[in-house]
Order: sequence, then structure tokens, then C-alpha cells
Amino acid sequence: MAEQPCPLPVPSPPQVGTAPRPAPTGSPTLLGPQSHPRDKWSKKLDFLLSVVGFAVDLGNVWRFPYICYQNGGGAFLIPYTLMAVFGGVPLFYMELALGQFHRTGAIPIWKHICPVFKGTGFAICIIGLYVSFYYNTIIAWALYYFYSSFSGTLPWASCDNPWNTPNCTNYFGRSNVTWTNFSRSPAEEFYTRKVLEIQKSGGLYNVGGIRWQLLLCLFFIFTIVYFSLWKGVKTSGKVVWVTATLPYVVLFILLVRGATLPGAWRGVLFYLRPNWGKLLSTTVWVDAAAQIFFSLGPGFGVLLALASYNHFHNNCYRDALVTSAVNCLTSFLSGFVIFTVLGYMAEMRDVEVEDVARDKGPSLLFITYPEAIANMVGSTFFAIIFFLMMITLGLDSTFGGLEAVITAVMDEYPQVLAGRRELFVLGLITVCFLGSLSTLTYGGAYVVKLLEEFGAGCSILAVVLLETIAVSWFYGIQRFSHDVKAMLGFTPGMFWKVCWVAISPALLAFIVISSLLDQPPLTLFDYQYPEWSISVGYLIGASSFICIPFYMVYKLVWTPGSLKQRLAVCIRPAEKTTQDPQAEVMSLSPVP
Repeated sequence: MAEQPCPLPVPSPPQVGTAPRPAPTGSPTLLGPQSHPRDKWSKKLDFLLSVVGFAVDLGNVWRFPYICYQNGGGAFLIPYTLMAVFGGVPLFYMELALGQFHRTGAIPIWKHICPVFKGTGFAICIIGLYVSFYYNTIIAWALYYFYSSFSGTLPWASCDNPWNTPNCTNYFGRSNVTWTNFSRSPAEEFYTRKVLEIQKSGGLYNVGGIRWQLLLCLFFIFTIVYFSLWKGVKTSGKVVWVTATLPYVVLFILLVRGATLPGAWRGVLFYLRPNWGKLLSTTVWVDAAAQIFFSLGPGFGVLLALASYNHFHNNCYRDALVTSAVNCLTSFLSGFVIFTVLGYMAEMRDVEVEDVARDKGPSLLFITYPEAIANMVGSTFFAIIFFLMMITLGLDSTFGGLEAVITAVMDEYPQVLAGRRELFVLGLITVCFLGSLSTLTYGGAYVVKLLEEFGAGCSILAVVLLETIAVSWFYGIQRFSHDVKAMLGFTPGMFWKVCWVAISPALLAFIVISSLLDQPPLTLFDYQYPEWSISVGYLIGASSFICIPFYMVYKLVWTPGSLKQRLAVCIRPAEKTTQDPQAEVMSLSPVP
């Protein structure tokens, strides 16, 4: 629903960073966008597990270990920790506090912060859709592997299958086998020629037909997602008790098993051996900052949405510290799980760990690690629990990503969608399913890579940057600090204020500029992406971010008055109202 133009006369704008005016005498009016009370988490742990489940995703398992060893091993932990302390955690804390105080989603929240930035909320929802188009396909691949693991001999353990080629080389336990540049492992051929059937595609020019087996897997995944989200946090809060905790059980089992493998120590040394010279490279610091921001997930609207269902006086400060610490430690632990196995593979191939640690992204999870599992004692058991872990890691991140879109849109249009959550979620899931069809083709892996690179790359970082500027500079750091005090009873310390106002925005600007200036060629397997596909990728990234300037222009044009009056209205937050009388009184009281 479009916003109505603001009537004149226009009040003078508040100064940036100033406190709200004192409330008028009398009892506060209890208003809210919904005619019914807002849902709340049944238990505090439901919320914490949902946040941890969203933050700890497949990227913790595949991206962090690779980036760590590539950027100096143990030395990388220094920039990673600094970027977390001064960038990731402060923004994590900010989003939880914003969502909990304003108790609304990523679109309507901006009328309470800085209305002219409302396009940021629409951009977040579009990015969430792009992510759902490819991320759930990766979970569908894991489900296919999970189903294929229920066999006496894993199908990627040998070269004696119809999909194998003469280049298939099984070197485990065979001293007379030589590994060459043309060799392909059974696990690689299973992934590319059986799961993806990528040999039937000519690239992005001709992606081919749809793999019906993957279509069924994706349909099953979206069915689980629908019935986990259709009733709101009451249902998703229960599902995450399984999806957020099971991965830790599996990680511990795999860590113990990996530590007992021959050559495991080689992998651990390679993972943690510090290369202090790397710290002089700008790329290392950019990678550390990008990793922590994408890992913790500020800017996706998920933290806003999940925190909006909290009780007003919940200690979101402690929640931010605990959940962000759990996320970072999980990434570090995953490195040991991955590199003990990579050391084992290097031992079996009689090569350096670096030669088997080149793969990153899905290739690490669907080729390298399964290959090692196939040659362990009890391979079927370890394959089943590994892919079950991947499915659960992906599912709770999907829950969070789609809940951000659901909460934002339903809070923006309550007159239309109130009481119709089940239908709206069904429609959203259907859109996500249809949008994923191109990733289920024979060349679907090429589409997944393109969306992964551009769907939520620089655009989400730019969104977080504008969000931080809007809150700290336009809404005002003193006003925001007063909001936090109304909830928690204490004002954020100087460290947090300095990070919100200066350090975090500077880090984000640094990452965005560096990423735009350094764009390496896009490749997958032996396929070089054509130039036109890179242009399409930039259009995909711009299509979400463009909502922000478009809405700014729309807001300025449709607001009556002189330019000065329009600007004053467009940056002035609307009066904050809530369904909590005590919270209302506290939020309307002046800053001491």
C-alpha cells in the first residue's frame, strides 16, 4: 500500500542524533499495525536457536576453512577477529535491538527510523528471493546424496558405474595408480555426471532440460519449509530444536573420526600454520571482513524479523554476544573437521595438502569430503550423517531468510494479509520454487554460481552500509541509544557508539569498493562464463539495490511542500507506538 502524502504545515526537522521530544501528558495511545497481538517466541531458546541456525549455515563449513588457509592459516584469525569485534558483532547487535524495539519487519520499520530509506526494506526482500532461488537447490543436492547414501557401497566409491568415463581414477588403497591432471575421482564424476548431469548442458547458452530427480528433492525441501513457517514462530521455533542442534552432534562425530585418520595432522598443520606475511595483503583483510559480515548475516532482515517477536525487555545485548560467538567458534571448529579429512586425502594421494584443498564452495561438500568418506570404515553411516547435517544446516538458514520476507511484507500490508499467513506463505514458497527451476536444469550449477556471486554480493553489503548510516546519522545515535536503554535499562557504551557511527560503516565501504574494483574471472569446473553473463549478473545485483534510490525519488516527489519541507518530512521518524504500555511510556520519554 502506497504511503499517503504528509499534510502541511510541516514541523521543523529534528537535528541528526537528537532525542525525541517528550511525550504529551496523559496515557499513551496503544496503536499498532495489527488488530491482533503480535506473536511471541514460546521460549527464549526458540529465539536463540533460530538466530544460531540462521547464522551457522553451509558457508561455515565450506567457506571459512578455505578462506582461512588461503589467507595465512592461523595468521588469518587476527584480521577475522578484529573484523568481528569492530564490524560484524556491532551490526549484529544493532539489528537485534532495532527489531526488538520497533517490533516490525524490514519494510515498515523505516517509517520509525528514516522514511526516505524505506526502499532498503524492499531491496532486502528481493535479495532474500534471489538467495532462495539457488540456496535451496544446494539443499536439494544434499538430499539427493542423502538418499543415495542408503546403500551397502556408496555410488561414488568406484569407477564401475554407467556414468563414469575413462578418466575416472580410483587411487585409494592402490599404490600402482598414478594421479594426473586429467584424472577425475569417482566422487567428482558422480557429482557432475550423475547428480547434475552437466555433460548434457552446453553452458549458459544451452542449460538443457530439468532433472526430475532434483525437482522432486526441491519440492520435498520446500514442503518442509512451508510447514515449518506457515504458522509463524510457534512452529519454526520448534523445528529449529532439531535443525540447529543436530549439526553440532554430527560435527563432533566427524571431528573425532577425522582426527583418527592417517595424515590428519598434515591437514591441521596446513590449516593453522601462520603465514604472517599474508597480513600485509589488502585482500586478506577484505576477505576477513566479507566473511564475518556474510557469516553473521546483518542486512538480510532476518535478525530484524526474528528479534521483532521477542519480549520488549529481552536482553538482546547478551543474545548478540552469545550467538555471534557461537557462530565464529563453529566456523573455526568446521575447519578442523574439513582439514583432518583433507590431510587424509593428501596422504592417500601422496601429494601435498594444498593440491587437494583447492576446491571451495559446493565442490568441497559434494566432491572432496564425500570422496574421503567413501573410503572410510563405516562409510555409509558417515555419509548419511554428513548429508543430514548439510540438510539441517541449510534448512534453518532458509527458515530465517524467508521469515524475513514474510514478516516484512505482512507487517507492511496488514489490512490485506492479516489472518492470511498460511496463504501468503504458500504463495511465497510457490514463487521461490518456480524461481528455482532454472537451477534444476542440466546446466543448473552454472546458474547457481551466477546467483551466488551476484544475487547477494555487493548489493547486500551496500544495503547494510546504508542501514548503518540511516540509523547512526539520520535517526541519531543518541536516540537509538535511548531506545536500547528503554529495553535493557542501560545505555550502550562508547565502544558500540563509535563502531556504529564510524568504524562499521568505514569497514563496509572498504569491502564494497574493494569488491567492485577486484572482479576475478568467473569459472566453474572447466567452464569460463561469457561476458554477457557477467553483465546479467551485474543487472541482478543492481535490480535489488535500485529500489533504494527509486523510493527516495518517489517519496520526495509525492510529499507536498517546498524542497526543504519535503526533506524534513522524509527524514523525520513517525511517532513510535506499541502494544506495550510500559514500553510506550519509556520510548516516548525524553533522553536524560
